[in-house]
Amino acid sequence: MATVMDTKTSFLVILVHCSLSFATIICVFTYARGNPNVLCREREREALITFKQGIIDPSNLLSSWIGEECCMWEGIGCDNITGHVNQLNLRNPYDPNNNAYESYVQSRLGGLISDSLLELKHLHYLDLSWNNFGGYHIPSFFGYLRNLRYLNLSYAGFVGGSPHQLANLSNLHYLGIGGLSLQVDSLEWLSHLSMLEFLDMSMVNLSEASNWLQVMNMLPSLSELRLSYCNLDKYDPIPRVNFSSLTVLDLSNNWFSNSTFDWLHSLASLVTLDLSRNHIQVSLTDVVQNMSCLRNLYLSHNNFSSTVLNSLYNISTLERLDLAYNNIQGVLPSAIGSLSRLMHLVLSNNGFQGKIPRSFGNLCNLQHLDLSGNKLEGDLEFLGNSSACTTNNLELLDLSLNRLSDTLPDQLGKHTKLFFLSLKMNMLSGRIPVSIGNLSSLRRLFLSGNQLTGTIPISFGHLSNLEELDISNNFLKGFVYEVHFSNLTNLRTLVANSNLLTLQVSSNWVPPFQINHLAMGLWRLGPRFPAWLQSQKDLQFLYLWSASISDVIPSWFWSMCSQFIMLNLDQNQLRGSIPSLSCGGLINLGSNNFSGPLPSISSSVTYLDLSNNSFHGSLSPFVCDLKDRKTNLTILDLSNNLLSGELPHCWMNYSELLVLFLGSNKLTGNIPSSLGSLSALQLLSLNKNNLSGELPLSLQNCKDLEIVDLSENHLSGGLSIWLGNSSARLKVLVLRLNKFHGIIPWELCHFNSLQIMDLSHNKFFGSIPRCVGNLSAMVRQVYDTSTIAGYAKVFLIMKGAEYEYNKLLALVTSMDLSSNNLIGEIPEELTSLYGIRFLNLSYNQLHGKIPENISGMTFCVGDDSSLGPTPNADDDGSEDGGWIDMKWFYISIPLGFVVGFWGVVGPLAFSMAWRYAFFKFLDDMKYKLFNGV
Repeated sequence: MATVMDTKTSFLVILVHCSLSFATIICVFTYARGNPNVLCREREREALITFKQGIIDPSNLLSSWIGEECCMWEGIGCDNITGHVNQLNLRNPYDPNNNAYESYVQSRLGGLISDSLLELKHLHYLDLSWNNFGGYHIPSFFGYLRNLRYLNLSYAGFVGGSPHQLANLSNLHYLGIGGLSLQVDSLEWLSHLSMLEFLDMSMVNLSEASNWLQVMNMLPSLSELRLSYCNLDKYDPIPRVNFSSLTVLDLSNNWFSNSTFDWLHSLASLVTLDLSRNHIQVSLTDVVQNMSCLRNLYLSHNNFSSTVLNSLYNISTLERLDLAYNNIQGVLPSAIGSLSRLMHLVLSNNGFQGKIPRSFGNLCNLQHLDLSGNKLEGDLEFLGNSSACTTNNLELLDLSLNRLSDTLPDQLGKHTKLFFLSLKMNMLSGRIPVSIGNLSSLRRLFLSGNQLTGTIPISFGHLSNLEELDISNNFLKGFVYEVHFSNLTNLRTLVANSNLLTLQVSSNWVPPFQINHLAMGLWRLGPRFPAWLQSQKDLQFLYLWSASISDVIPSWFWSMCSQFIMLNLDQNQLRGSIPSLSCGGLINLGSNNFSGPLPSISSSVTYLDLSNNSFHGSLSPFVCDLKDRKTNLTILDLSNNLLSGELPHCWMNYSELLVLFLGSNKLTGNIPSSLGSLSALQLLSLNKNNLSGELPLSLQNCKDLEIVDLSENHLSGGLSIWLGNSSARLKVLVLRLNKFHGIIPWELCHFNSLQIMDLSHNKFFGSIPRCVGNLSAMVRQVYDTSTIAGYAKVFLIMKGAEYEYNKLLALVTSMDLSSNNLIGEIPEELTSLYGIRFLNLSYNQLHGKIPENISGMTFCVGDDSSLGPTPNADDDGSEDGGWIDMKWFYISIPLGFVVGFWGVVGPLAFSMAWRYAFFKFLDDMKYKLFNGV
């Protein structure tokens, strides 16, 4: 009988237990939306309606807030028993960090938060994060929501001072106020939140809250603390740590450069420690080596040395280690291979040398390995040394920007989970292995800047998940067929410039991808214009320079123009006229055979290069056809065409223009005063035209001018008035072969940045100003920080030959005053310009003794004849008496290896002038070599 009773009792206990469990489950599942059998409290529903009336809701997130049953509304949670509203979750549903920024912005709530929320007396969960209540302070009445246990206002746009009102929320377990523009002078209010377990104040300015550590020490339940980007730089010491249960500590992106972090010793439970981006210089060896629970350690962007690694080998629990951007030198220690739990290892941008240890192949759990930006050498043998691992878990491998050599191993194909592989900018050679086609998960592959040879394996066509591919700047050659792209349906970026590849596809080929970024410069795509581009509806960046295309661009391509952000068809043999360009952004159609009048362009074009073509006619329709619309154009290059007529007078709408090239055309007339309205102009090149008259005074308004080239025109007048108030930033002034006259103005001596001055073949008279010694840029080389450095090009005459300088322009210092009517002695002050590399004073009427110190300079001014009379007016400017003799530069080329080596390297080491000549030679030959192959 007793047994029966015991059995019944047990059964009843089990039944009650199951009933309670079931009730708990029901409660959990109905928590967010409430129990449909429980009616919403009327006063709470009205409070929510009042709250909604003050909210700006651009995406209708609160559209469900209608009807009587508020517990079923979006974001509302009710108690399952009483029906009281206990949860209000209006967090933005979109994450701006996950490629959904536009949706995030459009979904942000805003407006004024009503104090009607005080009616929600049972509210314990409130989340308004990632919205836009910009301009408003955190509502003071929040301090009366005393039942709150969870409050998240992070990135909700609130501003103001310390939220002291939150000190009343003594039941709070979770507080998120990160990303708010708060100026907090004291954290005393936080000490009242003794039950707090999670605190995020990232991006809140705590620079005035010097007691931050003492306050945190008064929160004994704290398990997660995030104070990133808080402008913290110091802390007052604490005698003992009271928040020893802390598991996550994020102090990244502050200024703890000299802090010792002694108090971290007591945080034995710490699982995650982030001290990255603090510029820490002191050792943390004693701090971290005893953290036996540590799994995630982030120490990037500091100044740690190699000793920090030695302190980590005993922390067998480590799963994530980031030491990128430190000052760690020496060989990669093989002991890292003993950290068997490592899943993420980032040691990029340090000074590691030598080979990658084979022991790295024993890190069987490794998913993410980044060793980029070091000085690692040798092969990739460690990738095949994974016999101890039953599976290959590697998902991300970045070894870019090292000195790795040898070939790509065939074992690379075993790492089938790889979705990111970057080996760019190394010295890898040989063929791309066929096994690369086994990497079926691969989404991004970067092999650029190596010495890879051979053809692209057909197995590339198996990479069906590939989104980005960069194989540019290698020595790949051969044919690429349709089969190479057969399964690349997800391809969005293909960068393959500077190889010797030929695309061989049928005329009606339709690629399986919709590409966004396509770069095939130096491929052989022609002679016909690629018809398959017509199918690419998402194409925005197109680079097909030097692609051996000699054709008329079809009309369908110009119809696609509006979708382009970048279009580069430079250095082909494209011909015909160009219709109106609806493209925006950057357009480079230079060095082709286009003809006809200049096309009209969209006002959204920022860069336009139509140079080295055969466009003809007047500039006026092109420049003036804006109908009072302002243009965004910053770079305009129309040089080396057949443009004629006068310069137009309507430059007022080009206020953003930085660079203007109109040289080598047939332009006539005066320089219009409206050019002075280009107040942002930094480079003006009008050389090799038939311009006449004096320089307009309005050019003085161009205060940012750095380069002026007006050479080989018929300009006249003096320079004094124009130079008096012109740009103090002037670096290059080339006025060669004009009819300027008068004295060389002393105002020139105020241009401390002037490094190239060519006034040759004019009618200047008088003496050379002694103040030329003030031209400090000709004394020492000045680092070029110009925003137009990549666009500059200037033609200089040396030894009777014309040289175009562009990328190396910042290295050239030159003064040419030859073929004028200058008299008097060579001023002694000229010899102080010991940084000058090219000087020509020949064919003037200078006399007297050549200064003794001039022999110590690195240029040559010729013999006495170079100081003789001015040549005839019909002289072609080919005299070379004043220039350094560079003929021996060519003599050393055919010599034997030993002599040749020192004949080239020796002068590079000891002769600055020879370095200029040599690198100028390389600069000129680069495209000739590529185009000639």
